[in-house]
Amino acid sequence: MTADRAGKPIRTAITSEDGIDLSIIELLFFAYRDFTSDPDQILADYGFGRAHHRILHFVNRMPGLTVAELLDVLKITKQSLARVLKQLIDTGHIVQVQGPRDRRQRELYPTAKGRSLALALARPQSRRILDALQGAGDADRATVERFLKAMVNPELRTQIDNLPGNAPGKADGER
Repeated sequence: MTADRAGKPIRTAITSEDGIDLSIIELLFFAYRDFTSDPDQILADYGFGRAHHRILHFVNRMPGLTVAELLDVLKITKQSLARVLKQLIDTGHIVQVQGPRDRRQRELYPTAKGRSLALALARPQSRRILDALQGAGDADRATVERFLKAMVNPELRTQIDNLPGNAPGKADGER
């Protein structure tokens, strides 16, 4: 599209004078880029992408998660989940089991292969977080956790509390 059809080019940058906290936005962009870079390289070897990563992560964190629950956590459509989930099932990373109470429900479980891949994806991210928090105290970590949780829509924050080890009085791995 030519400049004539698109309007005149603006040659000045958006700045904080526009009333936007650009420094935090940019830090989040760069942190996300680097946080996802290591898993992206691993996923590429499988022909997988970030959607595969998210599914593997949550199925491994909550074995027995139903397809409906996964859709709610990921906030994606059935159609977009179906293709990626099928790949993970076909490659032996996840198995789907009929629900014991409702035969229409499908529970999702990782296989040993799926658990191994989920851990391989999480290790470099965990190292990156540990390196970033090196020298920080417990109060600093708590501040980071509060900040990140506050970035989540208020009505969806209970999803964080429902993860294993996050609810008061629950042991890690308990649902």
